[in-house]
Amino acid sequence: MKALANTCQPLYGDDVIARFLLVSALVLLAPASWAQETGSPQSPTQTEQPPKPAVEVYQAEVVATFPHDPKAFTQGLLWHDGWLYESTGRVGSSSVRKVNPQTGEVAIHSAIPFPQFGEGLAIWDDELISLTWRSGFIHRWGLTDITLARSDADYPFQGWGLSRFDQHLVASDGTEILRFLDPNDYSVQRTIKVTLNGQPLPQLNELEVVNGVILANVWKTDFIAGIDPQTGAVRFLIDCRTLPKYEGADREAVLNGIAWDAEGERLLVTGKLWPRLYEIQLKRRQPQAQGN
Repeated sequence: MKALANTCQPLYGDDVIARFLLVSALVLLAPASWAQETGSPQSPTQTEQPPKPAVEVYQAEVVATFPHDPKAFTQGLLWHDGWLYESTGRVGSSSVRKVNPQTGEVAIHSAIPFPQFGEGLAIWDDELISLTWRSGFIHRWGLTDITLARSDADYPFQGWGLSRFDQHLVASDGTEILRFLDPNDYSVQRTIKVTLNGQPLPQLNELEVVNGVILANVWKTDFIAGIDPQTGAVRFLIDCRTLPKYEGADREAVLNGIAWDAEGERLLVTGKLWPRLYEIQLKRRQPQAQGN
């Protein structure tokens, strides 16, 4: 797939955007209330937002399918040097792993210390960095052998998604706020408030940076948001509703996991407990005919 910014062709389905906004609002009301009850993280001063252009929408089309561990509660996913690296969640089964992308076989893995709940994953030089959900720990792992090299406590925010952006890490916490962190001490260097058509877009989860754009899974939806890293405005949505659905009984088995193979220009996605990993391309949807 060519550079993401160049492959995306405008779609004109305003009805799709409207439905997404409505569904997101309904789905996210309960988690928002839960966050208030448990104490949502406090965010630093947010970057001011200029007026935003209309958002674009693109359709995900599967071009290749690969096996994926159906027991992996995927929280972070990335591609490096021909391998997939993945972090998984849930207490007692959280791990960081190196995976053969063709077979789905786990080559090396290490458990995240019990009872921590594993979350997002990023690469920095020759190490992997992983978040935990509410325990305040950030771990660093050796890239070659996935051994625990360092642990830091007292991270003051919930850990959700993590990726590298230029000389910083970018982290989500389940709200509409993205934080850009110093990769050494994890101090907050700046923040952005993510908005969709001018409205805050919360529940940002797994993150991946592709050609300078931040891609984010929106938790419990079938959409991926393409976010401007300077303003926080959602520039486009990737509609993944046409991906084969997971048919298990677990309601948490939702779309989550984005990896970008820069050399092969391939975009890969999966979900929590999904038995498949998908390579997708973005297809232009024809404008819908307007009635009289």
